[in-house]
Amino acid sequence: MIDWQERIDAVWAAASELGEEQVLAGIDALVSELPPDDPRGWFEAAGARDSAGLESDAEPRYRRALDLGLDGRARIEAHIQLASTVRNLGRPEEALALLDAVSDEPGDLVDAIAAFRALALASAGRADAAASVALVALAPHLTQYRRSVDAYARELPARPKAGEEPDAGV
Repeated sequence: MIDWQERIDAVWAAASELGEEQVLAGIDALVSELPPDDPRGWFEAAGARDSAGLESDAEPRYRRALDLGLDGRARIEAHIQLASTVRNLGRPEEALALLDAVSDEPGDLVDAIAAFRALALASAGRADAAASVALVALAPHLTQYRRSVDAYARELPARPKAGEEPDAGV
């Protein structure tokens, strides 16, 4: 028999053919198989609602999953997805705090954390900081100009904008 996570993954893999309502129904049916205190169910239910554009319904489910002790990669994913959700709900500073909580985690989600950090910074009106984060994340993937892009990107938030005087350090 196919295990629970494989069946969840199959619903997500077919999401583009199924549509939002069928994905939501499929995920909810699988979640109903778990005990109510299993954080995986809350996480998957949150993701299904988030994917359907139901951020207000997703937020408490992400929080419940984290409160119940969601761990491993799913915990980092929940922080990223919840950060995206609260940013979409108009709370970019809260999104940044959620991303800060997992920013030192090792693994392959480092670039995703940076991407959502850049989005939150842009939503907070900090375009230079957003560009800096995005370019610092991009720099290691470049075959040329890696050091230059990284150095210039790190300077962006501190540089005066066109027409502004440099900070005299007063």
